[in-house]
Amino acid sequence: MKRISNVTINLFLFFVLSLAAPVRGACIVVYMIGDSTMANKEKEKFPETGWGQAFTELFIDSVRVDNRALDGRSSKSFIEEGRWEAIFQSLKKGDYVIIQFGHNDEKVDTARGTTIYDYKQNLKRFVTDTQAKGAIPLLLTPVTRRTFSEGKIVDTHGAYSKAVREVAEEEKVYFIDAYSLTEKILLDFGEKASKELFLWVMPGQYTYYPDGKADNTHFSVKGARIIAEAIASEIKQMNLSLSKLFK
Repeated sequence: MKRISNVTINLFLFFVLSLAAPVRGACIVVYMIGDSTMANKEKEKFPETGWGQAFTELFIDSVRVDNRALDGRSSKSFIEEGRWEAIFQSLKKGDYVIIQFGHNDEKVDTARGTTIYDYKQNLKRFVTDTQAKGAIPLLLTPVTRRTFSEGKIVDTHGAYSKAVREVAEEEKVYFIDAYSLTEKILLDFGEKASKELFLWVMPGQYTYYPDGKADNTHFSVKGARIIAEAIASEIKQMNLSLSKLFK
């Protein structure tokens, strides 16, 4: 009988074990696309923080959050600049795409603004392209601005928030009403205390803001964290693989 050498046996065992071993670096990727309210911020702009920045820190190590949101972008400009195509080429089965536009789409008197019809078509493209790769889209309405009037929040997004809900219903995809979610948070804090959630800084407090800042659109570190945790809480209640992957 022909004897099998120890080298052959060791090579065979290595081959079997390598097939069984997990692939290093294999993970779910959560892509985030949207505007400045979601985007990662340059260090010099501190304490301005996008809620997507804080959201990144909420997952276990098997999830990688790739936040592609950028200041000033609308659904239209994100596509025109080729940013969506770059994500589409990288998408794989089991990944997620969190989609939140609206703040700049509603500026219809600018080049980046979109009509409601075009806004919905752009959102549908994000959804169908994502699904074509076997990935999961999650639509969010734009978050609220801090616009109080007589103790209530003034809705500055109007039909754009409604359009996101309609697309989610038409395409039968996961949806979070981030507007209502953030509106409740602001109302719970109240008109005065809710300044803590936004980019309100005193003159001379930070080098980047020598004259101070009273910004009711963009978040502070505290605001970004609270918004991110609220959105994570909504996702945890959904029937998604992602729902069980938070810290």
